[in-house]
Amino acid sequence: MNLNEEKYSKFALCREMMETPDVVRNFDQAKVDPFARDVKGAERLLLTGEGSSRLFPAKRAIYENLIKGGKLSLVTEGSTQALEYDLENIPVFGMSNSGRTKELVRLYNKLKEKGHEAGMFGITAFDNTPVADLPDRSFVLDCGSEDAVAATKSVVEQGLFYHALIAAMKGEKLNGLKEAGDAVEKALTREIDPAIVKKIASAGMIYFAGRNNGVAEELTLKTNEITRKKSDYLEGTYPAHGIEEVMNKEDILIIVEPFEEEEDKFRQCIAEGVGMDIIAISTRQTSFDTVVIPDGGEYRNYVELVAGWSLLVETGIALGVDLDKPVRARKVGNEVAD
Repeated sequence: MNLNEEKYSKFALCREMMETPDVVRNFDQAKVDPFARDVKGAERLLLTGEGSSRLFPAKRAIYENLIKGGKLSLVTEGSTQALEYDLENIPVFGMSNSGRTKELVRLYNKLKEKGHEAGMFGITAFDNTPVADLPDRSFVLDCGSEDAVAATKSVVEQGLFYHALIAAMKGEKLNGLKEAGDAVEKALTREIDPAIVKKIASAGMIYFAGRNNGVAEELTLKTNEITRKKSDYLEGTYPAHGIEEVMNKEDILIIVEPFEEEEDKFRQCIAEGVGMDIIAISTRQTSFDTVVIPDGGEYRNYVELVAGWSLLVETGIALGVDLDKPVRARKVGNEVAD
C-alpha cells in the first residue's frame, strides 16, 4: 500500500490504515494506569463488546495472557450473552468505537441497576457518548474518528489498551512501541505478489485459519467489509478435521502464521484433497505461497493483522470495490436509540 498512488490515497480506509503505525508509536500507556489501579488485585476480568471492538482486542489479550501465565483470568463474551452471567465480582471492560453500541449500553444499564461494585469501564473513540458516560471510568482513543466503515486504526489502539492494562496490573510497561510501529508500517507498505492477489480475488469463498488470538477472525470480518466476498474463520487446525467435505476447489484458505508441524496435513487435506490454493501470512517462508512479514516480537499479532489488511485492500482494488462504502454494512452495527 502506497499513499503516493491515487488508487490507494483516494480511499479513507487506506489513509486510516496508514495512520496505524503512528498510533502504535505514540500510544500513551500512562493513560491506562488509572484503570490498572482500579482493578488491582482482581482475579478475573470480562472483556466485552461487539464485532471488531472485541474480536482482536480481547482475544489477543487472552492469548498473550495465557502464554505469559499468572493468576489473572481473562474472559470475553458478547454483551448480550454476558447479560446471562453472574458478574457480581468481576470488573467489566467494554469497547465500542462509536460509544453507542446498543448491546454494550444495555449491559452497563443492567449492571448499574444491580449496583455492580466490581467496576465498569468503557473504551471508545468518542467522548460524551453512553460508553464514555455510563461506566465508572472511560478511555477515549487518541486515534481519532474513522470515515471508512471498516474499523482499522481504532482496533489496534483498542488492542494496545488491553496490552498496556495487563502489563500495568503486573507492574510492567510496554517497551519497543517505536520499533513495533516500524514493523507495522513495513507490513502495510510491503509489495504483495500480484499472483497471490489474483488467486484471492478469483476465489469463491475465503477461509481464514490461525490461532485463536483474534487475528484471523478479525480478518474474516474485514473480508466481508472490504472485498464483499463470503468468508469463514477456521480456528487452529480445524481445516484438517472434516470441513474439506464441503469445500470447493474455487475457494481459498489463508493461514496466519501456520503451525509448521501441521503444514503437511493442511496440504494433504486442502491443497491435494480439495484442490484449493493455500496462502500464508507468516514471518517465515512457508511451504505455501507466503506473504512474508516482519517479526514484531511481542507485537507480532498487530503486524499479522495489518498485513492481512493490506492483502484485503489489494484484493478489493483488484475487484473494483469501493473500499469505503459497503452496500449494507454500517459503521455502527446496532446503535442505541437516543
